[in-house]
Amino acid sequence: MLIQTKRKILIYVSVFISLMIAGVVSARSQEVNLAQKIQLVKAQYQDVKRERVLDALVEAVHKATMTAQTSGRVSEIYFDVNDYVKKGSVLLRMRDKDQQAKFNVAQANFTQAESELLRVQELFAKKLVAKSVLDKAESQFKSSRARLDQAKENLERTVLRAPYSGIVVKRHIEVGETARVGAPLFTGLSLETLRVVVNLPQDIINAVREHKSARVLLLNDENKSISTSAMTISPYAEAESHTFLVRVNLPPGDHGLYPGMAVKVAFATGNTHKLQVPLSAVSHRSEVTALYIMDDKNKLSMRQIRAGHKLDNGMIEVLAGLQENEQVAIDPVKAAGYLKEQ
Repeated sequence: MLIQTKRKILIYVSVFISLMIAGVVSARSQEVNLAQKIQLVKAQYQDVKRERVLDALVEAVHKATMTAQTSGRVSEIYFDVNDYVKKGSVLLRMRDKDQQAKFNVAQANFTQAESELLRVQELFAKKLVAKSVLDKAESQFKSSRARLDQAKENLERTVLRAPYSGIVVKRHIEVGETARVGAPLFTGLSLETLRVVVNLPQDIINAVREHKSARVLLLNDENKSISTSAMTISPYAEAESHTFLVRVNLPPGDHGLYPGMAVKVAFATGNTHKLQVPLSAVSHRSEVTALYIMDDKNKLSMRQIRAGHKLDNGMIEVLAGLQENEQVAIDPVKAAGYLKEQ
């Protein structure tokens, strides 16, 4: 009887141990499968530019007031304040009756002088007129051509065209008013060439002069930046603020920026060693910034971190909460789904 009881106990223990082993193996198998399904990347230290981020303001490189180059009464105005104008577009027209009449007279005189010169040249070739007659005909031809060019230019000046694509800032005249030579007509600024103006602290002026590299950060899209190396640095500091005026020229193209907009500029001041992970791996929940991390036992967990600046290589700096070579899930949405299944 005692022997049978012991046998039963041994059987129960054997079954229990088998179930435990099976459970461990199954759990291990699930964890391995989980690790295989989630795409991971190791956190690594990399050398990147050390930057100082400062507030800046966008301004136009070209801003000009166009003045009247001839006198005349304004007959038509095609653009007003805040209108966008393409390069070469007609801004206004003046009455050109006088200029047109003078042009017609000059053109007739030029045609007559040209015909006379051709006639005299034929006669001179046949030695029927003296050299002085030919010289006089050539002189009259050159004079008439100069008067025609001047009359044509005065006629063209009755039409004001935009020298570059931009925005009308101010209109100085109305239809029906008479414009005098030198009177202001339009003030506009160009959108073709823009720059960013920054007041640079004196503690980093030498580093900025050495590297001459900066990124313009867009406030409406923190993940987008405009790299530029063309900048002009003031040779002296402002006495009151002890800052140096720096103008960072933006490359050609439509960057969605307009004069007067606020942006930020990241100036390169050297190199530094930063722990980085892909920006896509970061999860934001309310005020918590976290990563999904796989430990050496293939166990997935969410961990809060302190993130630093976003880098222009698609990575983000991790200041605290993560160690080098720890494995991070690239897709936090997929990782969260698998974490719920554990």
